[in-house]
Formats: sequence, C-alpha cells, structure tokens
Amino acid sequence: MTATELTLQERELMDPASVDDIEWAVRLLAATPTHEGRDRGLLRQWARKADEFGSRLAPVPCTALVIERDSGLERMLLARYTSRPPTVELYTDTLTLAEELVDAHGWRAWYPPGSVRAAALAHEAVHAHLHHGPAKAALKQALGHSALRIGPLRVPGYVAGAEEVAAHAYARTVCGLGRSPLLLTAALHAALTRPGREN
Repeated sequence: MTATELTLQERELMDPASVDDIEWAVRLLAATPTHEGRDRGLLRQWARKADEFGSRLAPVPCTALVIERDSGLERMLLARYTSRPPTVELYTDTLTLAEELVDAHGWRAWYPPGSVRAAALAHEAVHAHLHHGPAKAALKQALGHSALRIGPLRVPGYVAGAEEVAAHAYARTVCGLGRSPLLLTAALHAALTRPGREN
C-alpha cells in the first residue's frame, strides 16, 4: 500500500497530531452518550466554547489527596477525580506509557518532561473546581445550550463531555503545553486498543 492509498482514518491513526485540538474535542463530544446523531456543527460550537472557557479559567490549586497507583492501563485511565473524599488517582503505568508516546511521536516540544503528570493534576483540579463551585453554572452559560425555554426565560442545559473539554483546555493553558492533552489521550487510546497489544 502506498501513502496515497491510505485512508484519512489510517493517516490519523499513524499521525494523530494531524488532527487539530478542536476536532479532537468534537470527537470526544460525539463519542459521549446523548450526543449520538447530533449535528457536527453544534458539537463543534460546544467544543470551541468549552475550550475557550477552560483556557480562560484562573489557576486552580489541586487540594485533593493525590494517590499514585498502577492499573491505569487496564482501566484506560491516566488520572481520575473522586469527590468523597476529594481524591485524585494518578495511574503511574499510564503516565509512563504517555511519556513513551511523547518521545516516540517526537512531541517533546509540546509536552516537556514532567508536563504529562502536571497536566493530569491540573485537569483533575478543574474537575474538582467544577464539581464544588459556581464555575459549573458559568460553563453552562458559556455553552449557550438551553434545557428549557419559556418565552424570554431560559434554563441553561448540561452538555455531556463539555467539562472534559474544558479541563483539557485548562491543563493545556496552565501547563504551557503546545497541544491539548486530548491529542495525548487519542494517542494513548490508539496504543491501548491496537490489535495484538498485550496488557
């Protein structure tokens, strides 16, 4: 097979950096339950607004207990926030694979040494911030989605996946990354789901 015979999907699997950050955000939203069949234009609009919202958030400290453990590869998780008690679980095996992928793809300029861990902590800190504070309502307002409209009255609606897009944009901004962690997430997913991979 020559390079010209490769499909767009095959090229993207070989080079996930050929997909821009907003398109990765659109794909995240499209793969989120409740968005099946939604218009791609609407998903792109929400992705842009969530990305802008996350990139404008003021720095948020990570005040949750941080626990490092293995088993992220089988769960396909880099990190996870739980609220009771506020805890961030960092999966060291997935962090290690992420760092290996950064080197393998030549993305070190976008993700400097130590930035993957820092981005994971920043990402989860925003989940805690959105869970416990007024920022969740502000994100709903920024997205402009209505759950209910009666005349001039509007109830802002929840957009599944928007918090995830905002958290990735926040991590990209506060950690000074050249690309969104969504790109690294896509590369991790491709590596963990490729045929013949041993877990």
